[in-house]
Amino acid sequence: QVQLVESGGGLVQAGGSLRLSCAASGRTFSTYAMGWFRQVPGKEREFVATISRSGGITYYAESVKGRFTISRDNARSMVYLQMNSLKPEDTAVYYCATRLVVAATTTPSDYAYWGQGTQVTVSS
Repeated sequence: QVQLVESGGGLVQAGGSLRLSCAASGRTFSTYAMGWFRQVPGKEREFVATISRSGGITYYAESVKGRFTISRDNARSMVYLQMNSLKPEDTAVYYCATRLVVAATTTPSDYAYWGQGTQVTVSS
């Protein structure tokens, strides 16, 4: 079992930046991959980024590539999402998630453990 708690969301103007954080507890953090997803009301949850257990392998959705950076600090059991050059279409609730295994996927239904989400609103 693992518990995930996101923070760092807020309101920002287009072109601005935010850094989301996700604190994990319960299982040895360095043994599993992590992911970030987002969801807009009325739409399906969508993949944003994943990171391997060591942090050496990252993968991004095309819509955020070059603007967002996922990272992790295994000593602190934290995963981060640095979001730059934000656009109004990035507005969503952002969730961190894990499958508690080594391999990450981009499919939300593959993930069993989710945080409560943090709202990101980008104004134009």
